[in-house]
Amino acid sequence: MDRYRRVTAAVVTAAAVLAGAGGAAASSDVPAPQAGPSAGKQTARPALSAKATVDTVSAWQEFRVHGPARQIPAGTRVTLQQKQGSRWVSLPASMNTNRDHTYSLRVLLGLKGENALRIVGGGAVSPVVRVTVR
Repeated sequence: MDRYRRVTAAVVTAAAVLAGAGGAAASSDVPAPQAGPSAGKQTARPALSAKATVDTVSAWQEFRVHGPARQIPAGTRVTLQQKQGSRWVSLPASMNTNRDHTYSLRVLLGLKGENALRIVGGGAVSPVVRVTVR
């Protein structure tokens, strides 16, 4: 019996709150807040840039891919991806961004020919970097 009274009281209270809120909003002369880009301050999207230290390397020769991470917190994990066929495959090369919001990954590639690489992390994807392996 006590449970029934509590549920009934909760329903009546919720209905009163909803009716009061709806009436107050309807009778107010203040316009409702607008959603969208003109509503207030826009937040910048996270962005990664990538640059390879070389254009051409021998197979399994080390080089670096580096760049800034804008609007991404320091310590965010970034990972190197390679295009294999039509898919992007994550390579075992990743690191956390530095305090100065940059990264520098050591890379070793064995697939000969032109390799398309990119960096992903923090909700951002870098532009494609191309490195030729001889």
